[in-house]
Amino acid sequence: MSQADRPNRLLRPQAGATPVTTFELFFDLVYVLAVTQITDLLLGHLTGAGAVQALILLLAVWWAWMDTAWVTNWFDPDRPPVRLMLIGVMLLSLFMSAVLPEAYGGQGLAFAGAYAALQVGRTASVWAALTGQPRLRRNFLRLLAWRSATGVLWLAGGLAGGTARMAFWAAAVVVDYVAAAAGFYLPTLGRSGPADWPISGRHLAERCRLFLLIALGESILVAGTNLGRRDPDALSGVAFAVAFAGSVALWWIYFDRAAEAAAAVLDAGEEPGRLGRSAYTYHHVPMVAGIIVTAVGDELTIDHPLDPAGAAAVATVLGGPALFLLGHVLFKRAVFGRYPAGRLVAAAALVVVGVALLALPAGAAPPLLALSGYALAALAAAVVLDTRSRTAPAGRSQPAR
Repeated sequence: MSQADRPNRLLRPQAGATPVTTFELFFDLVYVLAVTQITDLLLGHLTGAGAVQALILLLAVWWAWMDTAWVTNWFDPDRPPVRLMLIGVMLLSLFMSAVLPEAYGGQGLAFAGAYAALQVGRTASVWAALTGQPRLRRNFLRLLAWRSATGVLWLAGGLAGGTARMAFWAAAVVVDYVAAAAGFYLPTLGRSGPADWPISGRHLAERCRLFLLIALGESILVAGTNLGRRDPDALSGVAFAVAFAGSVALWWIYFDRAAEAAAAVLDAGEEPGRLGRSAYTYHHVPMVAGIIVTAVGDELTIDHPLDPAGAAAVATVLGGPALFLLGHVLFKRAVFGRYPAGRLVAAAALVVVGVALLALPAGAAPPLLALSGYALAALAAAVVLDTRSRTAPAGRSQPAR
């Protein structure tokens, strides 16, 4: 706390050092629906344009959730005014998630209005509540200006249609992500630096871990629901087992060692705001996207295990795990300063085989179940390499975590 700061009863003690609260866990339940809706949207539109549409909405949903995670790093959700504000954000988030499947159809303005309202409304509430905290209040004034500007783009897209809607919304998410990297620069207020965002690193790390669990839970839900709505046979049972093993491998890669070690690094850093922005705010996006894409590939495989893998199947069954691994590589590079070779090799193996399969004539590709098995083997190899690095004998060079 700077010398100009005064106590504020709504703030957590010691810049959010308290653990994640049960209300924050309750808040996350709304975003289970959002992840489910994005998965279903992508599954129903397995084209290049459909992938871009799903990506735009994922980036928006992630940013809405992440902004709230940063807010609760400072504000105590157990304080009634903060809790009431978060309940309002939950309601808007639930409405946004409910209309998400028709965001590019007849519910575009409803989606955009809910999204803009929750982003601008939450930021304005925080700015108004930050009495006695001039540095944070100045930061949220910058943020409010940028969120208001992108809110206009979201609403313009909601009023437009077709490619114009996609263009407005793509511009909005690009502006949001670039503005954060530029410190939310404003001509009159300048830009904010990492030192201006004093956070509890462990709290932010725990929040992001919980969102990864939401995405992994959705992948398991997709596999189980898909198997349950058909008459199970031996092949679909094997496909289901492979999908489940893949989810376990994704969990293992992220949670077995790196998650807790990274939280400790973030918590002990001199500028946790800098690492929180790169490793958590940015580099978790490809991991979440990879889990969603993998879930789509799992559903295709369980439905048609012996069908030749077409372009959409190759992109999801191999592309999802590759995207997750590449995101985890960036995450570990940001936190630990080195690229994990095992994950890079596994991701490269998935990408190379995927590109080769896309060049084959139609119908010449292997069956979906074989492709899913290959993806699982690549993930398992990354897990084994990570385990071997932990158990390497003394005196041997230890790979970076």
